[in-house]
Amino acid sequence: MKFIILGCGSSMGVPRPDGFFGNCDHKNKKNYRSRCSALIKSKDENILIDTSPDMRQQLINNKISKIDKVLYSHMHADQTHGINDLRVFYIKQRKPIPIYADNPTKKYLLENFRYCFVSYVKEYPATLKLKSINNKLFIKDGSKKVSIQPIKVKHGSVDSICYVIDKKLAYISDVSKIYEKDFKYLKNLKFLVLDCLWIDNHPSHLNLEQSIELINRLNPKKAILTNLSPVLDYNYLKKILPKKIVPAFDGLTIKL
Repeated sequence: MKFIILGCGSSMGVPRPDGFFGNCDHKNKKNYRSRCSALIKSKDENILIDTSPDMRQQLINNKISKIDKVLYSHMHADQTHGINDLRVFYIKQRKPIPIYADNPTKKYLLENFRYCFVSYVKEYPATLKLKSINNKLFIKDGSKKVSIQPIKVKHGSVDSICYVIDKKLAYISDVSKIYEKDFKYLKNLKFLVLDCLWIDNHPSHLNLEQSIELINRLNPKKAILTNLSPVLDYNYLKKILPKKIVPAFDGLTIKL
């Protein structure tokens, strides 16, 4: 089973739409970052986490031709606005794709992308089926059912969902605070993929100092920083970080 970081960039990506690279060296391909999204890939299923505005190119780049389920972390545009590109998988599979989201995200999706969930005319049937996140999520991997545990975290003024796969990897792309009661689910994992926006403080994200501090508390075998803005150059991070902490890059693949 594999976990693929499809995109590791902040809300405007790197470079931004205006071409701004910030501190990032444009000659390094690992500094070209699309918006945050990830894929859990088993023998039987492909489960997408978030539908970033860059989803189409992310799936093409990683040769992903099938999506079985989608898990959403939260309602923000950089996590949701690629949703229309799921339509092709309905066309291929001839059945609506199950979409899992918390209540605020479900409401946002229905208000803004209602046509995906409700059939208006015969020629354009509903392509997605909205479901609530629960503690019985799993991915099929041969004869096994591998658990996917959702954990609510704080992301500024909204909640976001962290996903823990097989008690081995936690994916926390957008977070400002993890509740103490949930630390027991996140300690001593094999992999921790964690939000790290920039150097300065931010009301909705962890900065570099806070990310490192949290990693030290949770003590994973390996930590991977994601949601990286143009402030944080790949080689700069590689140079200053401890060996067990690395910056993400688009397409980074983890074997579970």
